[in-house]
Amino acid sequence: MVTTEERDRWIPVANALRPGNSRHGAAPEAQARGRGFDRDGAVTEQQTRAQRVGARLVLLGDPEYPAQLKAIPSPPPFLFVRGEILAEDALALAVVGARRATPYGLQVSEQLAADLATRGVTVISGFARGVDTAAHRGALGGGGRTIAVLGSGVDVIYPPENRRLVARVIEHGALISQLPMGAPPLAEHFPIRNRTIAGLALGTVVVEAGEQSGALITAGHAGELGREVFAVPGNITSELSRGTNRLIQDGAKLVQNWEDVVVELPEVWRRGLTAPPQEPRAAELPLEGDAGRLFALVSERPLHVADLIERSGMPSGRAAALLVTLEVDGWIRQLPGKLYVRAGRS
Repeated sequence: MVTTEERDRWIPVANALRPGNSRHGAAPEAQARGRGFDRDGAVTEQQTRAQRVGARLVLLGDPEYPAQLKAIPSPPPFLFVRGEILAEDALALAVVGARRATPYGLQVSEQLAADLATRGVTVISGFARGVDTAAHRGALGGGGRTIAVLGSGVDVIYPPENRRLVARVIEHGALISQLPMGAPPLAEHFPIRNRTIAGLALGTVVVEAGEQSGALITAGHAGELGREVFAVPGNITSELSRGTNRLIQDGAKLVQNWEDVVVELPEVWRRGLTAPPQEPRAAELPLEGDAGRLFALVSERPLHVADLIERSGMPSGRAAALLVTLEVDGWIRQLPGKLYVRAGRS
């Protein structure tokens, strides 16, 4: 027997299903009721659909509701979730881009997502063809977590070829939607889905996007929400690079690797990054190149970041990115006041 309290939790969903509320794409059964909208019937239908696929309703006031998303203006009043949303998923970055991505775009997306995921970053994307799917696969391949935000109900998998990916995402993250169960993948759903992607993440990385790409809408939302915007540069003769290159012209951070992304995160979030388990620690092998030269400047005596950059003779951006790499990979550690020492020292 469903209690009144339990049924009241579903009122926001039932309201979204009312005839004429096309923004949420009411399920066919609810639409067919016409003028005599049956709220209790809609609730029962939604509960049944959710149970069939192991989904649950998460309301704005629930502890599980993602903190980053809750912080934006007018967050979705409810989410349907298949899988699990963890507190550590607040350390998240979105990787989005073209559906008809080139081999270059797919490779970059997958590698970038894998590199971020192995360091404890949850990768957010939209489960679409192309870059989105590559990002989800990269995060899973890196042994990390990923959250897929759908432009349909969580029981309506689109594109259909991603059905085989559903179980892996649920096991290592979640499928979520702000749309009722049964909502189809209508064109009008994707812009609101894109805002949710941006709201869940500390920043959004765009990998390949035409000038009218939905990925640019996501980047626009990220900028409006005060979140970081990143873009991977592309071939200037490619239609799919026009959007990303334009973002860089407009001030987005140019991304060549994962370090370029995490170096822009506030220190409190960088401290949540972890070293990849398969990589050796500082005492296990020597460093080479610029990383080795910078590491050689760090000792047991705390040294300020500005002094390290000056002594290295490197461009400040390059040195800062390498310091993040050395810290995340366990070679050095940062003390309060932006002071650095070798790992294992005090």
